[in-house]
Amino acid sequence: MATFNYGILGCGMMGGEHIRNIALLEDASVAAIFEPDAAMAEAAQSLAPNAVMVATEEELINFPALDAILIVSPNHCHASQLEAINAARPDIAILVEKPLFTDPSDLARVSALEEKHVAPIWVAMEYRYMPPITALLERLDAATGGLKMLTIREHRFPFLEKVGDWNRFNKNTGGTLVEKCCHFFDLMRLAIGSDPVRVMASAGQAVNHIGEAYDDGVSDIWDSGYVIVDFANGVRAMLELCMFAEGARYQEEISAVGPSGKIEVFVPGPGRFWPEHLGAPPIARLVESPRSPMGPVEHEILVDPALLSAGDHNGSTFYQHQRFVEAVRGEGPIDVTLEDGAWAVRIGQAAQQSAILGEGVVL
Repeated sequence: MATFNYGILGCGMMGGEHIRNIALLEDASVAAIFEPDAAMAEAAQSLAPNAVMVATEEELINFPALDAILIVSPNHCHASQLEAINAARPDIAILVEKPLFTDPSDLARVSALEEKHVAPIWVAMEYRYMPPITALLERLDAATGGLKMLTIREHRFPFLEKVGDWNRFNKNTGGTLVEKCCHFFDLMRLAIGSDPVRVMASAGQAVNHIGEAYDDGVSDIWDSGYVIVDFANGVRAMLELCMFAEGARYQEEISAVGPSGKIEVFVPGPGRFWPEHLGAPPIARLVESPRSPMGPVEHEILVDPALLSAGDHNGSTFYQHQRFVEAVRGEGPIDVTLEDGAWAVRIGQAAQQSAILGEGVVL
């Protein structure tokens, strides 16, 4: 089978994770990279020594013999780069990192690409492909008897440092409830199988980044909050985010409950952050708790160590690329559509608005 060639547009920290996982795929490679920051470009070249480093965004978009373009640039660049790719090469597949867009006015721009772009566009939602979360989704209906309540808790480390400190400002990220949490809102829609109708949130800057001053001003990015989402089918979901809780054993805890019982998953954070003196990093757990007969049943969800070492997302980036390549080759569906990506952003933006206004927001 012919090699599947990626071109990467923007290649910072997350771009490096994508390169390491592409390298684990059969018959796939990174052919070209555009990264304007010299240090990040050098790091990318070391991970993909055979890739051509190009000088401009336009050169990357028009690089010959690409099968797909992967957008891993700062959030606020995504909408304009999608349009630029579509204008030059409407027949090339795109994998675009979340969030799909940051400004509410960009919704119409990206939605228009559904008709204009003839090749697949896939929005990167890595959390869908974490093995423990995949296991939860597969067992969801059987364990709950029909989902009624869904709770997602993420207790993790603060925002990492990025080039030019772009992720310290809402104007660049879309806000924490968009930048960080669109993954979880995507999971809510996927698990519940319905669209949201109302969002209520309380969030803000409690511990991190308070008074941090940069060239662009004082950081306004939030570090914690609660979000409640009502869905059209009557199911309710809640997100709890805390970004100053890196001492926890598990980073994500997801609980789904229905009339027959409860199913939970416990997902550890990146192994590279786990203190050596505590021994081996935790292993993901899935727990099913039926109402009758009562008694929780626990399972360990093991992940290939090679995948764990290739990134910070519990092996999911590899599985996402695997399915993306299959979709582009016509061997599988597009799992995460433009509509999916847009809904995840819209819920996040409604949550940002709700927290600011102190009232619910109707979608």
